[in-house]
Amino acid sequence: MTGEDYLKRADDSLQDTYEPPMSLSEYVDLVLERPALASHASKYLLEAIEAAGTRTVVEEGEEKERYRFFDDPHNDGEHAILGNTEVLNSFVDDLRSIAARRGKDEKIIWLDGPTATGKSELKRCLINGLREYSKTEAGRRYTVEWNIAGASDTGAGMTYGDVPVEDEDDWYGSPVQVHPLTVFPEEVRRDLLAELNERLDDHIPVHVEGRLDPFSREAYDYLEEQYRRRNAGDLFSKVTDPQHLRVKNYVADLGQGIGVLHSEDDGSPKERLVGSWMHGMLQQLNSRGRKNPQAFSYDGVLSQGNGLLTIVEDAAQHADLLQKLLNVPDEGSVKLDKGIGMDIDTQMIIISNPDLEARLNQHAERAGSDPLKALKRRLDKHEFTYLTNLSLETELVRRELTNDTPVWEAGGYDEVSAKIREPVTIAVRDAHRNVRERELAPHAIEAAALYAVVSRLDGEDLPPGLDLVDKAVIFDRGYLQDGDERREKDEFDFDDDAADGEAGIPVTYTRDIVADLLNETQDRHHPDLDVENVIMPRDVLNAMAERLGDAPVFSPSERTEFENRLVPVKNYVFGRQEQDVLEAIMRDKRVDEATVEEYIEHVYAWVEGETIENDRGESEQPDPLKMKVFEVEHLGRFDEDDYDGSVPDEGVEEFRREKVVTALNRHAWRNRDEEFRVSDVNVKEIPVIETVLGSHDWDDVRRAFEDFEPSQWDDPPSGTETETVKEFTLRNMQELFDYSPASAELTSRHVMSQVSYRWD
Repeated sequence: MTGEDYLKRADDSLQDTYEPPMSLSEYVDLVLERPALASHASKYLLEAIEAAGTRTVVEEGEEKERYRFFDDPHNDGEHAILGNTEVLNSFVDDLRSIAARRGKDEKIIWLDGPTATGKSELKRCLINGLREYSKTEAGRRYTVEWNIAGASDTGAGMTYGDVPVEDEDDWYGSPVQVHPLTVFPEEVRRDLLAELNERLDDHIPVHVEGRLDPFSREAYDYLEEQYRRRNAGDLFSKVTDPQHLRVKNYVADLGQGIGVLHSEDDGSPKERLVGSWMHGMLQQLNSRGRKNPQAFSYDGVLSQGNGLLTIVEDAAQHADLLQKLLNVPDEGSVKLDKGIGMDIDTQMIIISNPDLEARLNQHAERAGSDPLKALKRRLDKHEFTYLTNLSLETELVRRELTNDTPVWEAGGYDEVSAKIREPVTIAVRDAHRNVRERELAPHAIEAAALYAVVSRLDGEDLPPGLDLVDKAVIFDRGYLQDGDERREKDEFDFDDDAADGEAGIPVTYTRDIVADLLNETQDRHHPDLDVENVIMPRDVLNAMAERLGDAPVFSPSERTEFENRLVPVKNYVFGRQEQDVLEAIMRDKRVDEATVEEYIEHVYAWVEGETIENDRGESEQPDPLKMKVFEVEHLGRFDEDDYDGSVPDEGVEEFRREKVVTALNRHAWRNRDEEFRVSDVNVKEIPVIETVLGSHDWDDVRRAFEDFEPSQWDDPPSGTETETVKEFTLRNMQELFDYSPASAELTSRHVMSQVSYRWD
């Protein structure tokens, strides 16, 4: 594309974003036709979230519906909130109650939790999402602008700057994005809203209450006075004539419908909340002994957020303001000055770390005399926690290291598992300005993420026989595979009130450890491969554990606890590496899915007393020899002694009924129609078949390669079977799992060093 092409795209973008200003009557016609365009703040925020749709995720082992809005879809996922779906859903439920005036409209939403749990990402996600939604046709947001030139013979204008309006083309918008319908007298507006809500296809009606903002009221009163002096009829029509009043759409953004009070913002409480008087302008304006709203800055957080959203970030730094916000949600009013009030329509959200709760509870022992009791009653708390899903934590660590922001979406856990294990290559420049490629080997980021997740899990509710790694696996994929048996999450008695995610290793610690490793050369060498630039999973885990003592965020007891949780994580990661090597060795020995599907079809027909259809379309009995060969050679479960010829004994029969057919029936195979085939179902969902398709053991290797010697792996003698096996294994590891030659060498050596101990 050329420069002109990009300019044209920018023109088109703005053309689609903004509409020409319209008259008040045109706006009324528009909202009567499309009532949602007149939505009040909380309803609009809810509509923006719901407009993005939902998707299904698995968190803590359970399927949940998640609003895509929180994936930051308009910004390529840059500020997506990973996890905490239940907290976000609860937040949306509260919005729904507030918007519908179902008892929570006096509440202030409070988002609490430790650092690095996604609270700040939520703030950015809300800003991004509302900005982009307001650019769409369905999400248009409107306010008014005024021009009083020509209303008097003096040509006097109005301003909230220091340059008066001199031309009728000079328009000044409401500084607080006032709703256009507030222009109407209250009784007229009430009837208008009643008609609008009758046409609204939604169970949440539109509410527009309050008066014009003080600046707009000044314009309205001035125009009304001028036309009244002239004895003009149709006074309201004169004041709101298109030469004086226009309705325009605006893009919601910081300072324009979205107010954010940052931790570093200062000033008096009034200045931070609504703004301040500009004394120089008070002298310029003809105020007739009163303060003129035209001389007000309107730069406080409530002024900026009027019409949509107000966020108080790091609320503990602004605790003095919270009590002054008590009456804003239900009364919808604040004051610029003792004599000048301003009506506010905004959804308030405060964000804090746990230190705010400590401040709110400082007088808790005083019970009824607690001066903060009223404030605490108004705050509706939603607590963010650390991630307890391995896949989400892996995704988060990758984001922190690579800025690769698109949200992971997968059709099944196999796809998620593949993403978890992926390597990452990062270019690093050293002190001599030389750039080198550093590889985080497959499973390295997974290992770091798993260790962090395991540090966050509560071990008090572990069922017998499980460890914290097992709990992490269940939380991530929803089940635990134990041989042929798949135990679903609901079969385990985990405590709903467990302290999972409330403490542990934060992602910032993990990120910093890995970042340090990227700048350190590993103490290993190889004559041909660049192994010193490979960071292995065990390198990451050892560094995370060894450097706990240097991190001031952990207490001594936490350091000890986290160190004790390292070994099962190392064992799990080694098992993942071992399975990679096994699959690479046995790649050409794997059973194809067509063979598996044929076996399942024969077994199902055999158990149910049915026939199968052959390639010629003829019905025939299931083949006992095919079933026997598969069970002996591929499953490795049985041998010749378990059959009388091809007739299975009782143990084989039970296996076919309980392990294969029962699993099929769980997947609703009994409901198949005449066109149904085995290929219509993912056979990997059947535990015993998943084992056949996806895993091997060292006995399989021993049977396939009789002269193979793991002890010779590092430097196999020329011409031996071990040399041949190593050659194609390393190649397969690269092709199947994206290992580099160096990381394939290191991983296979590590695995074989352990296997050789038990080989004989």
